[in-house]
Amino acid sequence: MISVVIPAYNEEKRIERSLSALTSQTVPREMYEIIVVDGGSNDNTREIAEKYADKVFIQTSPRVAGARNDGFICSQYDLVATTDADSVVSSNWVESIIKSFSDPDVALSYGPVTSIEQESGNKRYVYLFNALIWFGAHSNLYHYTLGCNTAFRKEALIKAGMYRILDAGDDLEIAVRMRKMGEVKFSPDMKVGFDFRRYEQFGFWRTIYEWYSIVLQGGISDKYTYTRRQYDKY
Repeated sequence: MISVVIPAYNEEKRIERSLSALTSQTVPREMYEIIVVDGGSNDNTREIAEKYADKVFIQTSPRVAGARNDGFICSQYDLVATTDADSVVSSNWVESIIKSFSDPDVALSYGPVTSIEQESGNKRYVYLFNALIWFGAHSNLYHYTLGCNTAFRKEALIKAGMYRILDAGDDLEIAVRMRKMGEVKFSPDMKVGFDFRRYEQFGFWRTIYEWYSIVLQGGISDKYTYTRRQYDKY
């Protein structure tokens, strides 16, 4: 049994495809719950989410990391996972997560990304992302645990302190602390379609540059706009 947490803010154009994929899994629907944590959307995000999700509520903690934490706190199962409101999980995503935790020593499991849109530029971005994910996993130097595709043993996550409230890098930083809780496992079957529209809108390399700049200065920044693009309520 697993709880899936999805932070959302003004995602009425994309959240339905995300939730539709989550409700069409290879395991019975009663084996998992869907929790949508809304950042105070002023569109129809919540109304659409209520057609699919088991729980929909407005977040009380700041930023995307806070939304995920709010969802974890109200979840009811021993395994918790997180994806994004504009991402599309594979049909066996939930099943793959459950299998990855068959080893009781596993505290965190994560997987690769694919591209929702099949433009050649997006394929190059996916190759870059997955190269970073694979290298980190196999070298054990780091774990590139993207927020759109990560699952936890809930008890270990809470003990580790859950996500830190950062402007950028919170989804990678959590892996550092989770390694102290148990095994961090790369699961190649845990595939999630990633939406690159923000990278395309603001420039892929500019976005990457800002992200790394924020991370290098501790995860908080008033200089860059990376996490303030349509995420003000987060």
